[in-house]
Amino acid sequence: MMLRRTIAIVFGLLVVVLLVLVVRSCLNARAEDALQDYVREANELVRQSNAESRSLFGLLQGAGGQQEAVNIENALNGWRVESSRLVERADDLDAPDEVSTAQRYLTETLALRRDGLAVVADAIPGALADQERRQSTSRVARVMRVFAASDVLYNFRYRPSLEDAVQDEDVATEDPVDSNFLPDPQWLNPSFVADQVAELRAGGAGDQEAAAPGLHGNGIGTVTLGGVALVPGGSTTVPVGDDLSFEVQVANQGENTETDVTVRATLDTGGEPIEASEQLDTIAAGETKTVSIPLRERPPTGENVSVDVEIEPVPAEEQTDNNSATFMVIFTQ
Repeated sequence: MMLRRTIAIVFGLLVVVLLVLVVRSCLNARAEDALQDYVREANELVRQSNAESRSLFGLLQGAGGQQEAVNIENALNGWRVESSRLVERADDLDAPDEVSTAQRYLTETLALRRDGLAVVADAIPGALADQERRQSTSRVARVMRVFAASDVLYNFRYRPSLEDAVQDEDVATEDPVDSNFLPDPQWLNPSFVADQVAELRAGGAGDQEAAAPGLHGNGIGTVTLGGVALVPGGSTTVPVGDDLSFEVQVANQGENTETDVTVRATLDTGGEPIEASEQLDTIAAGETKTVSIPLRERPPTGENVSVDVEIEPVPAEEQTDNNSATFMVIFTQ
C-alpha cells in the first residue's frame, strides 16, 4: 500500500513538472514570437522612413527634374502626412516589456523626422517665392540639425537598446535596419542648403535656357572684413571679434536684373575650410549692392589665412574673370 502511494505521489509530481515545463515552453515561444514580430514591424516602419528621406532629399537636389512649385508643395505635404502616420503606427506597436526602452527611442526618432518634415513643408513654398525667401531658406537649413539628431537617437540609443534586449532574451530576430535620414553631413552646412534651394527654385539646368536676352554678369567690388578693407594679393591684419562679417560689393555689369545671386567666402585654414555665404534676392542692371556675410566660425589667429571671395555666375554669364578675388588675412586676438 505504501509503495503504491509513493508511486502515485511521484507520478503526480512528474505530471505537475511536465505541465509546468509545457506551460513555460509555450510562454517562452509566445515571448519569442512577440519579440520577433516587434522587430519585424519596427524595421518596416524604419524602411518607410528611409524611403521618405530618399524622396525628400531627391527633391531638394532636383532629382525629379524641373517641377512646378505647386507640385513640390504637394509632394512635401504628402510626406508630412506619411511621417505622421509612421509615428502613430509606432505608438501602436505591441512592444514587449523587454524592448520598452527601445520602443520609446524609436517613437522619438520618427517624431523628430515628422517634425522636421513639417518644417520643410512649411518653409519651402516661401523659399521658392519672392517674399521671405531668405528667412524660409534659413528655416530649411536649421531643421537639418533635427534630422541629424534623429539619426543620433536611432543609431546610438534605439539600436543598442534593442540589440541588448534581443541578446539578453537569446532570441533570433532580424537585424535592425540601417537608417540615416540625413544622407550627407554637408546638409548641415547652411551655404550648401541655400545652394540646393536656389537651384530648386531656378529649376536646375532649365535656368540657362530661360535667361533673358542680352548681357548677363556681376563683378566684385570692395571687400571688407570686420570693417577692415581687404587688398587683393596683399596681407591684411583683422582683429577677431564676436560679430565678424564680410561686406562684399556686388556690381551688376550686365543688361538684366539678376536674381538669387550667391556670394561666398571661403577661408583656407590648412584643415577643414571655413565657408560662409549669403544671397542677393535681386540686383538691377547697373546697380551696386553690398552683401553682408557673417563669419560664424572662429578663424585661427596669428597665421596667414587665404580668403577667397566669389560671386557665383548667373545664368548665361559668359565672362567670370571679375567674379572672384583672393586675399591674405592675419587674424589677431
